Amino acid sequence: MFGWKKKSRGLNDLGEVMAQLRPDLSRESLGVGPEFPGVAPNPFLSGDARTRIAELRAGVLALGTLVDWREVNSNPRVVLMFDVETADGVSFRGIADEDLTITELTRLAPGQTLPVRYRPAVMDHCVALARDVDPARVRQLSDEIARRKRA
Repeated sequence: MFGWKKKSRGLNDLGEVMAQLRPDLSRESLGVGPEFPGVAPNPFLSGDARTRIAELRAGVLALGTLVDWREVNSNPRVVLMFDVETADGVSFRGIADEDLTITELTRLAPGQTLPVRYRPAVMDHCVALARDVDPARVRQLSDEIARRKRA
């Protein structure tokens, strides 16, 4: 009766708020569907985002072809858009929310192929750069994907 009751915001509400604040980071602008959870304003303050990041770091390896990227802030935190191909033959649009160095940012080029990790059980368009992977493993995965395409 008295006081203020906090209205809980769902995941869709957060996505709608971010789309209003940053139309360039909306689901439509990034080329993903409604299953994409959206770009968290601050992933360190979002429990869901922290959990997602931890799961992605241990995810399955795939190759992503860089389509475009958007700067979120001047850290530089960027949202990277990939066309992802998996060893299983699945292709999808992947979105990575990453903190890059200025040097890494200047080396980004559309069409560049980078190793990424994804969660096959979730398939929500979220991926993470696989910075820790051995280059020999990346070549092996690339060869597997090329063989599958030729067959």
